[in-house]
Amino acid sequence: MSPTPQTAVVAVVAVLALANVLNNRLAPSAYVMTSLVTAGVLLVLLRAGGVGWGEAGLGREAVPRGVAWGLVLVLAVAACYLALALLPATRDLFLDRRVGEAGTGRMAFEVFVRIPLGTVLLEELAFRGVLYALVKVEHGVVWATFVSSVLFGLWHVLPSAGISTVNPSFTRLFGTGSLGALVAVAVTVLVMTLAGAFLCELQRRSGSLIAPAALHWATNGLGFVAAYCVINAR
Repeated sequence: MSPTPQTAVVAVVAVLALANVLNNRLAPSAYVMTSLVTAGVLLVLLRAGGVGWGEAGLGREAVPRGVAWGLVLVLAVAACYLALALLPATRDLFLDRRVGEAGTGRMAFEVFVRIPLGTVLLEELAFRGVLYALVKVEHGVVWATFVSSVLFGLWHVLPSAGISTVNPSFTRLFGTGSLGALVAVAVTVLVMTLAGAFLCELQRRSGSLIAPAALHWATNGLGFVAAYCVINAR
């Protein structure tokens, strides 16, 4: 007997919970490989749940529209980052200590390998693709967006631990104590939940996972490049 969409959702959440712990605690050095394997498992669960590729934004017919949306979004993010990096009032937002320790090779790896294959591919496939589709076929767009976005926010609990200390602006805002660290994690989860809802809407409007994936990569990848340039120009 094939699993129903509901049981497939439970399986997807369990797989993602394991991947989250592996990537952030048990095996961070295998981040990209873990993410790729997890993405493959999620595709199997999508089809096992009886949901088609198109529902998950993976249909061929939506590719041109997704690419068009994606190009516009990447250019918009690039323009925003350029303006923020050039303005003295916002330049300090890019002073990320993790980026400051990176060389050119590390930057290239982050932007072209780790972020697109380890982060964007898995997260978009999981939250705006598989989970979104499995919930939508049973409960509609609103519930699909809600479930996907809340889980996307919670997905960031482990990665956001210590975020208050990696950027001087965050340190000034949240402080360095345990309470400040908890507030920083809570704020991150809230922001990522809202971002998840926006990305779900991009998938719905474009019909393609390419659009949210492009925005996700631009936000993370071009953000890394902007931070690298600002730090090394000082």
